[in-house]
Amino acid sequence: MKHPFLLGMGLALVLAAPAGAEEIGSVSTVFKMLGPNSKIVIEAFDDPKIEGVTCHLSRAKQGGISGGLGLAEDPSDASIACRQVGPIKFLKEFKDGDTVFKQDTSLLFKTMQVVRFFDKKRNVLVYLVYSDRIIEGSPKNAISSVPIMPWGK
Repeated sequence: MKHPFLLGMGLALVLAAPAGAEEIGSVSTVFKMLGPNSKIVIEAFDDPKIEGVTCHLSRAKQGGISGGLGLAEDPSDASIACRQVGPIKFLKEFKDGDTVFKQDTSLLFKTMQVVRFFDKKRNVLVYLVYSDRIIEGSPKNAISSVPIMPWGK
């Protein structure tokens, strides 16, 4: 293999793509002379184990040359809104704290993830978005609650 570094970089860029998320839109926040602008991206994803719940995630994405190549570390800022979009049906068993969505936000060591909890007493699903890093995570986080309600006809 002549270029293992390039192969590794290509693989890292593929792995950094949002798995299971659909980009809804974005807005530029910082103009960059070279490379894409820094922006806030809005993505949607469905809970893989609970039918009838969709989450919308907004997150900061670093621009510039390094951001365009997937080498920049994205900020830890994110917001989440999850809603019931149909009849709620538990498709598989799950544990509190299960990862629902995970997105690499740097080439190697940082991820943003969404985890799910079930508040049984109140019959509510709670989704938490946070960023972690192998050495040092971030306390920045956001939550969204989805009360499990009957779905009208």
